[in-house]
Amino acid sequence: MPDTTVPDANAHQPPATDTGVTTLALRRLADLPGPRGLPLLGNLHQFDLRRLHQTMETWARQHGPAYRVNVPTGAFLVVADPDLVGKVLRERPDTFRRPAVLAAVAAELGAMPGVFDSEGAAWRNQRRMVMQAFAPQAVKAYFPSLVEVARRLQRRWEDRADTGQAIDLGADLRLYAIDIIAGLAFGTEVNTIEMGEHPVQRHLDAILQGVARRTMMPFPYWRYVKLPADRRLERSIAVLRDAVIDLVAQARERMRLDPQRAANPPNMLEAMLAAAAEDNSGVTEAEVAGNVSTMLLAGEDTTSNSLAWLIWLLQQHPDALQRAREEVLHCVPSLDALTMEQLGQLDFLDACVHESMRLKPAAPFISAEALARTTVGDVAIDKGTIVVCLMRDTSPNNPHFENAAQFDPGRWLQDAVNRKAVMPFGAGPRICPGRYLALLEIKVAMAMLLARFDIASIDTAHGGEPDERVAFAMSPETLHMRLRLRD
Repeated sequence: MPDTTVPDANAHQPPATDTGVTTLALRRLADLPGPRGLPLLGNLHQFDLRRLHQTMETWARQHGPAYRVNVPTGAFLVVADPDLVGKVLRERPDTFRRPAVLAAVAAELGAMPGVFDSEGAAWRNQRRMVMQAFAPQAVKAYFPSLVEVARRLQRRWEDRADTGQAIDLGADLRLYAIDIIAGLAFGTEVNTIEMGEHPVQRHLDAILQGVARRTMMPFPYWRYVKLPADRRLERSIAVLRDAVIDLVAQARERMRLDPQRAANPPNMLEAMLAAAAEDNSGVTEAEVAGNVSTMLLAGEDTTSNSLAWLIWLLQQHPDALQRAREEVLHCVPSLDALTMEQLGQLDFLDACVHESMRLKPAAPFISAEALARTTVGDVAIDKGTIVVCLMRDTSPNNPHFENAAQFDPGRWLQDAVNRKAVMPFGAGPRICPGRYLALLEIKVAMAMLLARFDIASIDTAHGGEPDERVAFAMSPETLHMRLRLRD
């Protein structure tokens, strides 16, 4: 799950004095350029929280790859250079952590701790468990179930194509993602595609928006006055917690009745419970439950948004769309008897996925908090300083990608492409553990769409390019898609 928090930071950054640091000509945070602000407010009045990433990208073009932003509680560092971003992300969790405000908000809401918001030894223990659940060989075992979910989506879209009905693309893709996570990962059949939205899904959406809003608020007003949105958020957290506890209890009972399930777990939840039960795992059942919550929240939003952006971009570029379709028809003519080996042959579709995630990353920025005095490039920062990493650069002078603002999947087929300059799943030890599953979900859905349908249209309500909206993930505004069945 992406982290887009911008919490409190220290305004005054003294020069670093650690051994080896003073030998460099370092700048302090206070020395950096940045947007002009107002007394007391700093730049806070310029924040539109749902479009904050676009504001910070504009400032990067004006002030350079490292600049300062002031808020009433201090200042934070923004970095836009991929090398600097990679340095910060690779130094997690030892030098940088997720901003403490995220864990504080989660604890205040009574959320169960998971790998996303844990740190130190707790994070390492949980990471080991989660990586076992998301290992490629484990995901391969779930592949037939994933394909079955795609078949449901295909039948739903065939009905819409027959009647000429418009499809709410984002909503349908969220159903697809939640069915995969609930059925594939937790061994629970949740057929939202055919049966309608599951009650928990509405709460997932409310939690993502509510937690993102709280983490970016400069003042915790809800501790004194709770608005209706705050009461809805707390109710949604309670519903999700009860649902997750029930999922874990069901899995534990299945494993009790059939001990072989521990040796060969048929789903991710049971794989996590088996890993947690190992000697010296350091993981509690409550932490397993916390990671179930994390998977539900992260798996629904990020994958569905990435798919929506990809479909939109392909529709806007007919040549790329046609090339991707021809490749799919050659390698994967239908979902019948689909294999992972067939998906592995879709080189151009894979390039389209990477290019889409470069232009429309699920997390357009990631925040980190320094655990000690350190440096980012030539900037010395103090413990507690927040560093905001911008995850895309579409400027004309991008040194890594020619015509960086253009959708050009072919660039990913070149040996010279700088893959390290794009980090859609993060980087370093805290790279997203579900990336392999997410890419598989995207390819299966795209293979189904391109083989079975022609896209007649995809439109926003205003007829223009979809607006980018950020909570925890960057989503397009509502897109309505119309399909035609292929012969």
